[in-house]
Parts: sequence; C-alpha cells; structure tokens
Amino acid sequence: MADFGDNSSRQAEEHDGTNSRNVPEPLCGADDEPGVTVPREIWSSNQDQKRKLVLHVDLNNTILVSDAVTGEGTVSALDYFLSTVTWGKMSKHGKWEWLSDSPSLLPPCPDAVSYYSQFGRTYSFTSAAGRRFRGVLDEHLNLLRWPEGVKGDKELSIKGEDGRLYHWILPSFFQLLRDLVQEGREFAILFRTFGTDLPRVLRAVDKALNEGVHPLFPDLPDLKLNVNMTPGKIRCSKRGIVLSRAEARVSTQDGERALYQYFNSVQGLGGFQDHFDWWVSHTYSIHGGKPLWVDPFDQSVQHIFIDDNIRQNDKDTIVYPKVFLSPGGDETRTASTSELYDVTLVQTDLLRAISDPNYFTHRVRICLENYERNLQQGSD
Repeated sequence: MADFGDNSSRQAEEHDGTNSRNVPEPLCGADDEPGVTVPREIWSSNQDQKRKLVLHVDLNNTILVSDAVTGEGTVSALDYFLSTVTWGKMSKHGKWEWLSDSPSLLPPCPDAVSYYSQFGRTYSFTSAAGRRFRGVLDEHLNLLRWPEGVKGDKELSIKGEDGRLYHWILPSFFQLLRDLVQEGREFAILFRTFGTDLPRVLRAVDKALNEGVHPLFPDLPDLKLNVNMTPGKIRCSKRGIVLSRAEARVSTQDGERALYQYFNSVQGLGGFQDHFDWWVSHTYSIHGGKPLWVDPFDQSVQHIFIDDNIRQNDKDTIVYPKVFLSPGGDETRTASTSELYDVTLVQTDLLRAISDPNYFTHRVRICLENYERNLQQGSD
C-alpha cells in the first residue's frame, strides 16, 4: 500500500467545530456535531491492537495551555487560541465581519479567514474584538481549574494571571495513558515541541506517573510507565536531518529508514525539541516542519502526530510527513497534510481536549480505524 486512501468518512465526525454551549450556531453553514461518547472498548480490531503505537505529541495548545517562550499564562494562551479558531472576512468597505459565532478548527465558509490570520496575535482578544467569545473562554477556564481544596503542585499546577490555580497538563492526556495501558496496547509517547517547556513536562509527567500525586489520577503509578528524562534534539539543514539524545545520534546520512527505525524502537515516554528556526526559514510551511516518517507498508507500527498547528494548508502547517515509497526501501516522498489527516496527523481541538476527558483517546481511535482501513484496501 504505497498511498493512503480517502479518510474523509471519519474526518467529518468531529472536525467541523469546537462547539461550546454558550454561543449560537454558526451563521454560514457549519454543521457542528455533538461530542461523541467513547465506548470502553476503544480499539477497532484485533489486528490493530497488535500494532505498536508511537504518538508524537506537541505541547503548547495541545496538552499545555501556556507558553514559556511567549510568557503567556493559562488565561492569555487560551484567549489567543480562540483568535485562531474564530472566523470572519473583510467587507467591501474594509470592515471586519464575523461569519460564525462558534469556534471551529475549520472555516465555516470557503471565504472565511481566522481573526488571527487577518490581524495577527491579539492580546485580550475576548475583551475587545472577540468579546462575543468571552463565554467560551470563561467556560473552558473553569473546566481547567485545579480541584478546589487541593493544594497546588509546583510541577502539575500553574497559577493563572487571574490568581486561580489551573491544571498545567490537560487531564485528557493522562486519561489517554490510562486507556492505552488498560487496553493492553504497546505504545510510546514522544513529546515534540519547538519551545522550552520540555524539561519541565518530563519532570511533571514523571512525578505524576511515579509518585501518585495527581488529584484526578492517583493510580497512575499502577500503569508502570517509564519516562526518559533526557530531552533530545532534532536539527535540520540543507545537508539533512540529525536526531540526538544522550549518546544516540542518527541522521538522514544514515538513510531515512534509520530515523524511522529509531522512532519505532523508543519505549515509554520522552521528548525532542524540534528546529523552530528551520520552520521559520521555510515560512512556516510543510517542508520546514517537524519531520515524521511514515511507512504505509508496515503493519507492526503506526505513528500518529498530534499538534494544534497541523492544518490542511501545506503552506501553513507544522509537520513534514515523509512517506516511504516501497517496503523496506529508503526513498520517501512528501505527503500532503490532507492525505494523512486523521490517519497519522491529528489537528488538536484544544477546546474539546479541555472539555472532553476522552478527547485524545477518541482521536487515536479514529486514526487506528482509518489506518486499518487503508491497510485492508491496500491488500485487496
């Protein structure tokens, strides 16, 4: 199976919106479906349960609602995110017109653009131009609150600009770990970030998994998961891609498959800092993004990348998918984001990741089903 097939059958189920209870329906045709309840048996077949999962997980606006690089706390980070998922257009008279009153990952109309795309980063968005979305902000901040009466934890909680305590890492991420282990799934987690939060994330996750101090998940030590505390680096240049962590060093000069095999072999949880300046030098396009190797012939491993900046616009997306052309071969091609959307690429819906404890589990299930379907079609 050299090509991935159409996966749109499962995309429409949830990627049409980040609906909130506090705002009216969209004004120009977006159909927002209600959230989907995840059954306890989340995996689709015995065959895909034998397949190892390697999940590449972004940090900011994926499992964290803050940003050490920009200095944004929980409130301002979520406020900024809302400006990227709310839509309008400029009128003939040069005035901004809203086209939807509901946040959504995808534009509700062909000619809609996000407020962020039109005006750039805006501080206090929901207190000014985006005040109609203030209720969405308040609702999701309340859902992020650290449990009342529980002492804050310096690794797992964060004080917002409003003085309130919030979860630093989304509870839905820890729920994903619990679900994967309970289903007997072989898996590894690799945090992939351009930012500087990785060492703290590794410490926080290690503490939650080993000390049982998370107020919502005191049983995490029962999962018996290990965390590699050494942050790795991925650096890109015209000469190729170099991955390093501790004593390990692998590059594309060893062959593209050498990097794929390295990622296949990882165990437990760990992370890499990707090359932000390289992405900037490629004007935030697919070719400068975080590299991901995908082998559509491999029935033993599936890689899934979860990142809020994955977009079905290859001129403005964050993951660089390199798909092998033959079984065991070393030659790759660049796949478009739309080809792998909800198969190996997941665009994080931050609002749902906050509001639905099963969000990440459900997104992984969708990818497993689509990947398995493509494998079956390729073998026909």
